[in-house]
Amino acid sequence: MKTDTQSLRIEVEHAGAVSALLLRPPQARATYVFAHGAGAGITHASMEAIAAGLAARGIATLRYQFPYMEKGSKRPDPPAIAHATVRAAVAKAAERCAGLPIFAGGKSFGGRMTSQAQAIKPLAGVRGLVFLAFPLHIAGKPSTERAKHLADIKIPMLFLQGTRDALAELKLLEPAVKELGSLATLHLVKEADHSFHVLVRSGRNDREVMDEVLDAFAAWVDSVL
Repeated sequence: MKTDTQSLRIEVEHAGAVSALLLRPPQARATYVFAHGAGAGITHASMEAIAAGLAARGIATLRYQFPYMEKGSKRPDPPAIAHATVRAAVAKAAERCAGLPIFAGGKSFGGRMTSQAQAIKPLAGVRGLVFLAFPLHIAGKPSTERAKHLADIKIPMLFLQGTRDALAELKLLEPAVKELGSLATLHLVKEADHSFHVLVRSGRNDREVMDEVLDAFAAWVDSVL
Protein backbone atom coordinates (compact mmCIF):
# COMPACT_ATOMS: atom_id res chain seq x y z
CA MET A 1 0.00 0.00 0.00
CA LYS A 2 1.42 3.38 -1.01
CA THR A 3 1.91 5.87 1.79
CA ASP A 4 1.35 9.52 0.90
CA THR A 5 3.34 12.33 2.47
CA GLN A 6 1.19 14.99 4.14
CA SER A 7 2.25 18.64 4.17
CA LEU A 8 1.74 20.40 7.49
CA ARG A 9 2.42 23.76 9.13
CA ILE A 10 3.82 24.08 12.64
CA GLU A 11 3.52 27.26 14.67
CA VAL A 12 6.69 28.12 16.57
CA GLU A 13 6.49 30.60 19.41
CA HIS A 14 8.18 33.91 18.50
CA ALA A 15 9.24 32.55 15.11
CA GLY A 16 6.11 32.09 12.99
CA ALA A 17 5.12 28.95 11.11
CA VAL A 18 7.38 26.35 9.51
CA SER A 19 6.76 23.61 7.00
CA ALA A 20 6.63 19.93 7.91
CA LEU A 21 6.11 16.62 6.13
CA LEU A 22 4.41 13.63 7.76
CA LEU A 23 4.98 10.17 6.33
CA ARG A 24 2.97 7.58 8.23
CA PRO A 25 2.85 3.98 6.98
CA PRO A 26 -0.38 2.03 7.64
CA GLN A 27 1.17 -0.26 10.25
CA ALA A 28 3.38 2.31 11.99
CA ARG A 29 4.59 1.30 15.46
CA ALA A 30 6.43 4.54 16.32
CA THR A 31 6.96 8.11 15.12
CA TYR A 32 10.33 9.81 14.62
CA VAL A 33 10.37 13.62 14.89
CA PHE A 34 13.11 14.24 12.37
CA ALA A 35 15.14 17.48 12.25
CA HIS A 36 17.35 18.40 9.29
CA GLY A 37 21.06 19.24 9.23
CA ALA A 38 22.45 22.76 9.09
CA GLY A 39 22.69 23.05 5.33
CA ALA A 40 19.77 21.13 3.82
CA GLY A 41 16.04 21.19 4.53
CA ILE A 42 13.32 18.57 4.70
CA THR A 43 13.05 17.99 0.94
CA HIS A 44 16.72 17.11 0.50
CA ALA A 45 17.25 13.72 -1.13
CA SER A 46 18.88 12.27 1.99
CA MET A 47 15.96 13.32 4.19
CA GLU A 48 13.52 11.84 1.67
CA ALA A 49 15.46 8.57 1.55
CA ILE A 50 15.65 8.21 5.32
CA ALA A 51 11.94 8.97 5.74
CA ALA A 52 11.01 6.46 3.05
CA GLY A 53 13.35 3.84 4.50
CA LEU A 54 11.91 4.25 7.97
CA ALA A 55 8.36 4.05 6.59
CA ALA A 56 9.27 0.73 4.96
CA ARG A 57 10.36 -0.42 8.41
CA GLY A 58 7.12 0.65 10.11
CA ILE A 59 8.27 3.97 11.54
CA ALA A 60 6.43 7.20 10.75
CA THR A 61 8.41 10.42 10.38
CA LEU A 62 7.57 14.06 10.92
CA ARG A 63 10.21 16.14 9.14
CA TYR A 64 10.20 19.85 9.88
CA GLN A 65 12.07 23.00 8.96
CA PHE A 66 13.87 25.25 11.37
CA PRO A 67 12.76 28.89 10.91
CA TYR A 68 16.02 29.99 9.26
CA MET A 69 15.70 27.27 6.63
CA GLU A 70 12.06 28.20 6.08
CA LYS A 71 13.19 31.76 5.30
CA GLY A 72 15.99 30.63 2.99
CA SER A 73 18.74 31.84 5.30
CA LYS A 74 22.05 30.02 5.69
CA ARG A 75 22.58 31.14 9.28
CA PRO A 76 21.07 28.72 11.82
CA ASP A 77 18.65 30.04 14.38
CA PRO A 78 19.72 30.94 17.92
CA PRO A 79 19.46 27.89 20.20
CA ALA A 80 16.33 29.17 21.97
CA ILE A 81 14.45 29.38 18.65
CA ALA A 82 15.75 25.99 17.53
CA HIS A 83 14.69 24.40 20.82
CA ALA A 84 11.23 25.96 20.60
CA THR A 85 10.91 24.53 17.09
CA VAL A 86 11.84 21.04 18.30
CA ARG A 87 9.19 21.25 21.04
CA ALA A 88 6.53 22.48 18.62
CA ALA A 89 7.33 19.62 16.22
CA VAL A 90 7.11 17.03 19.00
CA ALA A 91 3.72 18.46 20.00
CA LYS A 92 2.53 18.29 16.39
CA ALA A 93 3.67 14.67 16.11
CA ALA A 94 1.77 13.77 19.29
CA GLU A 95 -1.32 15.41 17.83
CA ARG A 96 -1.12 13.84 14.37
CA CYS A 97 0.14 10.40 15.45
CA ALA A 98 -1.80 10.00 18.67
CA GLY A 99 -1.18 6.66 20.31
CA LEU A 100 2.20 6.03 18.71
CA PRO A 101 5.39 6.13 20.81
CA ILE A 102 7.50 9.16 19.89
CA PHE A 103 11.23 9.31 19.25
CA ALA A 104 13.09 12.48 18.27
CA GLY A 105 16.42 13.58 16.86
CA GLY A 106 17.79 14.25 13.43
CA LYS A 107 20.75 14.70 11.16
CA SER A 108 23.81 16.46 12.54
CA PHE A 109 22.72 19.97 13.67
CA GLY A 110 19.09 18.86 14.00
CA GLY A 111 20.05 16.03 16.32
CA ARG A 112 22.18 18.34 18.45
CA MET A 113 19.40 20.92 18.79
CA THR A 114 17.02 18.12 19.82
CA SER A 115 19.43 16.83 22.45
CA GLN A 116 19.95 20.33 23.84
CA ALA A 117 16.19 20.85 24.10
CA GLN A 118 15.80 17.50 25.89
CA ALA A 119 18.66 18.29 28.29
CA ILE A 120 17.11 21.64 29.25
CA LYS A 121 13.61 20.24 29.76
CA PRO A 122 12.35 16.77 28.75
CA LEU A 123 10.40 16.73 25.48
CA ALA A 124 6.84 15.69 26.27
CA GLY A 125 6.19 12.03 25.60
CA VAL A 126 9.51 11.33 23.85
CA ARG A 127 10.77 7.81 24.55
CA GLY A 128 14.27 8.12 23.10
CA LEU A 129 16.60 10.15 20.88
CA VAL A 130 18.21 9.00 17.64
CA PHE A 131 21.16 10.92 16.22
CA LEU A 132 22.14 10.50 12.58
CA ALA A 133 25.78 11.66 12.64
CA PHE A 134 25.95 13.64 15.87
CA PRO A 135 28.30 16.62 15.26
CA LEU A 136 30.62 16.25 18.23
CA HIS A 137 32.91 19.03 17.03
CA ILE A 138 33.74 21.28 14.09
CA ALA A 139 35.77 19.56 11.37
CA GLY A 140 39.47 19.90 12.14
CA LYS A 141 38.84 21.16 15.69
CA PRO A 142 38.48 18.05 17.89
CA SER A 143 36.64 18.69 21.15
CA THR A 144 34.00 17.11 23.41
CA GLU A 145 32.46 20.42 24.52
CA ARG A 146 29.29 19.68 22.53
CA ALA A 147 28.78 16.42 24.47
CA LYS A 148 28.58 17.94 27.95
CA HIS A 149 24.82 18.47 27.94
CA LEU A 150 24.18 14.83 27.04
CA ALA A 151 24.77 13.83 30.67
CA ASP A 152 21.56 15.67 31.57
CA ILE A 153 19.44 13.45 29.30
CA LYS A 154 17.64 10.64 31.11
CA ILE A 155 16.10 8.72 28.21
CA PRO A 156 17.74 6.22 25.81
CA MET A 157 19.94 7.59 23.04
CA LEU A 158 21.19 5.98 19.81
CA PHE A 159 24.23 7.39 17.99
CA LEU A 160 24.50 6.27 14.37
CA GLN A 161 27.97 7.36 13.26
CA GLY A 162 30.34 6.74 10.37
CA THR A 163 33.91 5.81 11.22
CA ARG A 164 35.21 8.47 8.76
CA ASP A 165 33.03 11.26 10.20
CA ALA A 166 35.20 14.37 10.31
CA LEU A 167 32.82 15.96 12.84
CA ALA A 168 33.13 13.12 15.36
CA GLU A 169 36.60 11.64 15.76
CA LEU A 170 36.27 8.12 17.14
CA LYS A 171 38.93 8.61 19.80
CA LEU A 172 36.68 11.32 21.28
CA LEU A 173 33.25 9.97 20.39
CA GLU A 174 33.61 6.48 21.82
CA PRO A 175 34.59 7.55 25.36
CA ALA A 176 32.02 10.38 25.30
CA VAL A 177 29.24 7.88 24.57
CA LYS A 178 30.63 5.36 27.06
CA GLU A 179 30.47 7.99 29.82
CA LEU A 180 26.69 8.18 29.29
CA GLY A 181 26.32 4.60 30.52
CA SER A 182 23.52 2.22 29.68
CA LEU A 183 21.26 4.94 28.26
CA ALA A 184 23.53 5.42 25.24
CA THR A 185 24.12 3.06 22.31
CA LEU A 186 26.74 3.68 19.62
CA HIS A 187 26.38 2.00 16.22
CA LEU A 188 29.45 2.54 14.07
CA VAL A 189 29.13 2.35 10.29
CA LYS A 190 32.44 1.28 8.79
CA GLU A 191 34.02 3.61 6.23
CA ALA A 192 31.06 6.04 6.24
CA ASP A 193 31.55 9.82 6.47
CA HIS A 194 29.34 12.49 8.07
CA SER A 195 26.76 12.05 5.28
CA PHE A 196 27.02 8.24 5.40
CA HIS A 197 28.83 8.18 2.07
CA VAL A 198 31.44 5.46 1.54
CA LEU A 199 34.42 5.23 -0.78
CA VAL A 200 34.32 2.73 -3.67
CA ARG A 201 37.19 0.82 -2.09
CA SER A 202 35.00 0.02 0.92
CA GLY A 203 33.28 -2.65 -1.16
CA ARG A 204 29.83 -1.22 -0.37
CA ASN A 205 27.65 1.47 -1.87
CA ASP A 206 25.70 4.24 -0.17
CA ARG A 207 22.40 2.39 -0.43
CA GLU A 208 23.80 -0.63 1.40
CA VAL A 209 25.18 1.64 4.08
CA MET A 210 21.85 3.40 4.52
CA ASP A 211 20.11 0.02 4.84
CA GLU A 212 22.49 -0.80 7.68
CA VAL A 213 21.79 2.55 9.35
CA LEU A 214 18.01 2.19 9.11
CA ASP A 215 17.99 -1.47 10.15
CA ALA A 216 19.97 -0.52 13.25
CA PHE A 217 17.59 2.39 13.87
CA ALA A 218 14.48 0.17 13.66
CA ALA A 219 16.00 -2.60 15.80
CA TRP A 220 16.95 -0.09 18.50
CA VAL A 221 13.45 1.41 18.53
CA ASP A 222 12.04 -2.09 19.02
CA SER A 223 14.48 -2.69 21.89
CA VAL A 224 13.32 0.49 23.63
CA LEU A 225 9.65 -0.33 23.09
